[in-house]
Amino acid sequence: MIDLMGKRYYFFALSLCIIIPGIIAMVVWGLNFSVDFKGGSLLDAQFASGKAPQPAEVVALYHAMGIPDVQVSSSGPDSLIIRSSTLDEGMLTKVLTSLSQKFNDKVTAREFNNIGPTLAKEVTQRGIFVVLVASTILALYIWLVFRGVPNALRYGICTVVALLHDVLVMLSVAAITGHFLGWEVDTLFLTALLTVIAFSAQDTIVVFDRIRENSAIFRRLNFEKLVNHSVVQTMTRSINTQIMAVQFLLLSMALFGGITLQRFSIFLLVGMLSGSYSSDFTAAPLLIVWEFREWKTWFKRKGSTAPAIES
Repeated sequence: MIDLMGKRYYFFALSLCIIIPGIIAMVVWGLNFSVDFKGGSLLDAQFASGKAPQPAEVVALYHAMGIPDVQVSSSGPDSLIIRSSTLDEGMLTKVLTSLSQKFNDKVTAREFNNIGPTLAKEVTQRGIFVVLVASTILALYIWLVFRGVPNALRYGICTVVALLHDVLVMLSVAAITGHFLGWEVDTLFLTALLTVIAFSAQDTIVVFDRIRENSAIFRRLNFEKLVNHSVVQTMTRSINTQIMAVQFLLLSMALFGGITLQRFSIFLLVGMLSGSYSSDFTAAPLLIVWEFREWKTWFKRKGSTAPAIES
């Protein structure tokens, strides 16, 4: 049997090596929020020729007009969704004229909206609220499902910690890519975040459920060995269903999808990998740390093995 849980502090260290630089990036650079979260203009531009130009060309045109904050995505073969800083009616007319002249095509505004700071702030608050509510409901659900297991509340709390791990990993990637690549945090990112939370919780439940089943079979087994045995048993499932199927699909979308789909797929790809990792190497090891209250001996123990549970 592979001793994975015996190396749990190496896994914790690996997570910190990813999360701490991300937190520093968020503090120093912040997150590059899109119009959805900080306010601005949204233009659905339709091209009469039936063929929309490349988003990068539109971004370059906006930059030439002195509008630096631009995000362009395709909404069909003949139209583009353009998010930018707030435009008034005069500037909108100038933008449509410049687009028509640049691409030698008639461009019309199929839809144009200005999102004010108040509405953007409300969207941000609701996004945070949704993430918090989803995490709380999942934790309470796990607590209820595992109520027949000793210390059932631990399972729910460890799940929340694993979810927090995944959220921080995704925010870290968003902060770094936002600074170096100009990627924005938009509603699609929030969708990816909620998807990862649900996926991570489901994966963690599978691991915890195996621990519960094995605890009834191997009643005299040391808790650390019990958790290790359960994690090893579920790893084959995780590799086959998550990495081999989901990850390959997301990787294909990231490589061959449009620019908006690529970013969404990459964020989701990172989140799914983090979710699989945290279920086995964050949530499960935390149960062991809590069971033996290892924090009391963090500065005293020198390679000593955790004591077995008395039967």
